[in-house]
Amino acid sequence: MAKTKISNYLGKLTGWNNTTVNIMGRDVVGIEEIEYNDNTKKENAYGAGGMPIGWTEGNYEAKLSFSLYVEEEQAIQRTLPPGSRLQDIAPFDINVQYVNPQTGIITMDIIHNAQFTGRTKSVKNNEGKMVHKHEMLISHITWGNV
Repeated sequence: MAKTKISNYLGKLTGWNNTTVNIMGRDVVGIEEIEYNDNTKKENAYGAGGMPIGWTEGNYEAKLSFSLYVEEEQAIQRTLPPGSRLQDIAPFDINVQYVNPQTGIITMDIIHNAQFTGRTKSVKNNEGKMVHKHEMLISHITWGNV
């Protein structure tokens, strides 16, 4: 009986340690998570019979959320004029870069026209850090600029 051969085709994979998030011109270090996606609603169109006769396409929608340590929020707040809120910041682009640890190739996604929509603070018992999730308004995403 032949032995199964397992090949490591991809080598060391790109992960969180190879990711840089740049917000308003500075690399953000106090970030715990980032999630973004885009979708275009598509549906089958039906006529006579049970099979689709075509399809429809709806609007494009992009979403972004990230979680910042309170210290990172405070650093952003300090760059604003007194009395300003995060929601007062003009739309800005966010660059997310991923470096392949083996090849050194940098891939960058650009999240366009990001805006803070609000701010929430919460603290939990027995938590050694304060992390706040931000749901952002964005216009679109440019995927994978190399």
